[in-house]
Amino acid sequence: MSGMAGKEVKNDLLENHGRKVALSYIQRLSEAVGSVVQAKEEAWSYAPPKEDSQIATVGIGLDGTCMLMCEDGYREAMVGTVSLYDSEGERQPTIYLGAAPEYGKKSFLERLEREIERAKNRYPEATLVGIADGAESNWKFLEKQTEEQILDFYHASGYLGALAEALHPNTVSKQKEWLTENCRELKHEKGKAGELLNLMKEVKEEKSHSKNLTEKLQAAITYYENHQHQMDYAEYLEKKYPIGSGVTEAACKTLVKQRLCCSGMRWKEKGARANASKNDTDTRTL
Repeated sequence: MSGMAGKEVKNDLLENHGRKVALSYIQRLSEAVGSVVQAKEEAWSYAPPKEDSQIATVGIGLDGTCMLMCEDGYREAMVGTVSLYDSEGERQPTIYLGAAPEYGKKSFLERLEREIERAKNRYPEATLVGIADGAESNWKFLEKQTEEQILDFYHASGYLGALAEALHPNTVSKQKEWLTENCRELKHEKGKAGELLNLMKEVKEEKSHSKNLTEKLQAAITYYENHQHQMDYAEYLEKKYPIGSGVTEAACKTLVKQRLCCSGMRWKEKGARANASKNDTDTRTL
């Protein structure tokens, strides 16, 4: 029932268990239990299961996703991940953190810092790698906490669509062919991000484009200028580092969207904190 809205819980109890329970009672009970869990859980240390493989890399990720609040409309909840990788780059257990919308994100970042510090102590020989999309606030945190910072490959490759369209404006099949080849090269060839950035600039200046395409090209140029130093994917793969933030994106779905954004759900501050402040650990299942 943890993923149900209050009305759904009420109907389920009546239809399947013959229990008539007031909606207000369900809401109060959920809030009370959540408050008890919140008070204890945020201080708990989540030790991942012991693995036979030696941990070579610790991947740190964080991201935000919106949830509906009663008074303020949609606001950003946060998730964080601490993922372990062996010497072959295979993901081992991951620790997940969720947090309710919070101005400044202070308590969430403090919790994530504690988990990072625990990972450092458990795996002193491992390299700490930050993986995220282009949000500036995420990088400000990760640059202080990690030795290497990697831009999520999916986000980086997503900006190449405008360049493909500019190079092959009338042939969709050629756009797809160009994208496939250049995404492969971006992942496996050193210096490819710089080459693509130079090509974007040349194409933008040399050819006449629609206003919309020109704006998309400029957005891609700006993105690559800001993050080129985090896009050495061939080198990262040689070092067996992760290059995708999919584990963090998935956490947004499982910790926030599936639990707190079902049809009819809206949250007050206290209830959101009680139900969103969630830690978890698993073994490669998310």
